[in-house]
Order: sequence, then structure tokens, then C-alpha cells
Amino acid sequence: MNTSRKAFRRLFGVILSLLLLFTLSATPALAATSQIIYQGSTSNKVVALTFDDGSDGYNIQSILNTLSANNIKATFFLTGQGAENHPQAIKNIVSAGHDIGNHSYNHPDFTTVATTEMTNQLTRTETIITNLTGKSTKPFFRAPFGSYNSTVLQTIGNAGYTYTFQWTIDSLDWTGNSATDIYNRVINNIVPGAIVLMHTGYGANGTTAALPNIIYQLRAMGYSFVTLSQLMNTTSTPGTGTGTSYTVKAGDTLYAIALRYGVTVQAIVNANGLTNANLIRVGQVLTIPGTGTPTTPTTPTTGTSYTIKAGDTLYAIALRYGVTVQQIVTANNITNANLISIGQVLTIPGTGTPTTPTTPTTGTSYTVKAGDTLYAIALRYGVTITQLVNANGIANPNLIRVGQVLIIP
Repeated sequence: MNTSRKAFRRLFGVILSLLLLFTLSATPALAATSQIIYQGSTSNKVVALTFDDGSDGYNIQSILNTLSANNIKATFFLTGQGAENHPQAIKNIVSAGHDIGNHSYNHPDFTTVATTEMTNQLTRTETIITNLTGKSTKPFFRAPFGSYNSTVLQTIGNAGYTYTFQWTIDSLDWTGNSATDIYNRVINNIVPGAIVLMHTGYGANGTTAALPNIIYQLRAMGYSFVTLSQLMNTTSTPGTGTGTSYTVKAGDTLYAIALRYGVTVQAIVNANGLTNANLIRVGQVLTIPGTGTPTTPTTPTTGTSYTIKAGDTLYAIALRYGVTVQQIVTANNITNANLISIGQVLTIPGTGTPTTPTTPTTGTSYTVKAGDTLYAIALRYGVTITQLVNANGIANPNLIRVGQVLIIP
């Protein structure tokens, strides 16, 4: 009797394990949430002209003529309904070599519809556009009304749209404002890496009159025009050199990739138009500027030893001992500067004498807001991350908090 019970329990355990394994294997892995983009890299005077299409597409051909006459490529966000209503105009956009993205099927507010409807809107439009032009709208999306939340971004990401584009400058052309007002809104607010929002519909007639003057003035100000692909460096940006490509793997950081290829994080950021050096995704293809030859790890050097404690970061340790993170990484053959373990013994190169943190210097103050990063703040104020870190005695540049007051040196 006991033998039968044991056999039954073993059989039940095997069946339960198989069911669990099947459930886990059948559960689809969620993709990363779609990344919100408001502006490209500010290191170059480039601007991306973007046009949202609706159901009528009244001004598409006029816009295409102006762009062609000025040898400019732009980006058009297309709706499925618009493609059904004016298919030839959509074909003309693609045949002229412009970028395209998904703008839903019939322009609902995605924050008010179910995830299944969001997916249906995207899939339906993608199918229509692909069948019509042979070109996919992925990985670019623009939310109708610019309206999004975390659920929207996750759903969009799951559908294969890596980037959700907002805008730096809204021309407000959809309100029917004058060509002069549209011109002034763009020119008076232009910044390097700007994304300009305009529309193709009948209600935005001022755009066709304003566009030639906008192009002329921006060129006079030293700006060149790029597509969103070029802005995000998914294709080559005019005026930039080529480099080795690298596909991001699980556990990668920009710091580790930069170390491997003997370049700086800043160089990779600039080459790829990244707005946040802490946000890279598995499968993302990066351009490695320069020769892009992976370096061979050097033999660890001798020096003071330090045992890692809870809460330590390489940055904090480097600050404490008056050395650089790069020196510690090189001395210890570390491939990922963000992955260190409690109890790990590090060699601290050089004298290895702990330093006393400096008193923050005076300067402009800035209060950290939701979504801020040191990188973005540094870009905004024209300083370096290192300057912000030193001025504020920050031990970990990845840890800043909403409401924290920073001194801008």
C-alpha cells in the first residue's frame, strides 16, 4: 500500500513539473517598453522635420515637392485610414525615400482604449502600409494626440515599436494658424536635435506656405536636416563617419561596450544619437565610432586592495581613493562596471589613499524632476556629468531623486 502511494506521489510530481515547465515555456516574454523620444542628440546642429498624416492628406504632394526641391528627407507618421483614402500619396512618400512610422489606424487616444484595440490599430495599419509600399512602419510610432502612459508604452513595445516619438517643437499648424505663426514657432524655438511636428491635412494649410521659409532660415542658421532614422542613428547621419556595429546583449552597459572597443561612452552616445546613456536594449544595434577594435584585457596591476561592501559602486570607490573608474576596471579586468559583488577584493592602482569628499561649489541650482538623469541635466546646462558629480558630492551618478537640489557648476 505504501509503495503504491509513493509511486503515485512520484508520478504526480512528474506530471506537475511537466505542467509547470509547459506553462513557463508557453508564456511569451514581454518586450521592452517603447522609448519616449522628445529630442535627438544636442551635439550637432541637426533638425528632423516630421509630418503626421490623417484621413485626408490634402497637402502631402505640396510638402513632398518642397522637400524634393531642397533635397531634404523627412519623416511621415501614417494612419491606416489615410493610406486607404489616398494610397498613391503614401506610395509617393515612400518612393521619395522618406522615413515612415505608425500613427494608428484612425487616431484614437491610446490611453482610453484597451490594449487589444491598441495592438489591432498598430497591426492593421502596419499591414495596410506594408502591402501598399513594401516598407514597414516599425520601429517608429507616434501616439495620437501625443497621449501615452506606461500601459501604452508597454503595448507599443510588445508590438515591435522601439521608439515613440513626441516632439521638441509643435508648430500648432493643425489649429489653422498662419504661415507666419508656424515659421516663428519653429525658428524661435529651434535647438540642436529638435524634432518639429507638422501635419499634412487640409486644416494645416499654413504649413505649405511656411515650409520653404523655415528650410531657408534653418540652413542660414547652420542647421542640416535629418530623418528620425538618422537622428537615432539607425542609419548613417549626414556628416558622420562610419564605424563598427555592435548588437547589445543581456547585461551590457555603454560603459562596458566603450571599454571593450577602446572608445568613450560620450563617443558612442554621440554616434548613436542617444538621449539617455543608461537606456540601451537587448538587440539594439550600436555604431562604434573610430576603428572599433575590441581591446584585450591587461594584466591586473599591483596596489592597495579593497573589499566591496553593501551599497558600494565602482564610482564611489574610485572617488574615495582618488582614482578613476577606468583605472579600477583596467586593474581588475572588469567587463561590466555595474556588476560588482559584496566580498569581491579589488586592486586599487596608484597610491590608493582615500580622499575626503570636497565641499559642493556654488552655482546655479536645479531641482530634479521625474524622468531626469544626470546626463540629460548635464546636456541641458552645457556641463559634464563629472562636473555635476564633483560639485554635489554624488557617490553614484545613476542615483538621483525627484526633489533633490543640484548645484550646476
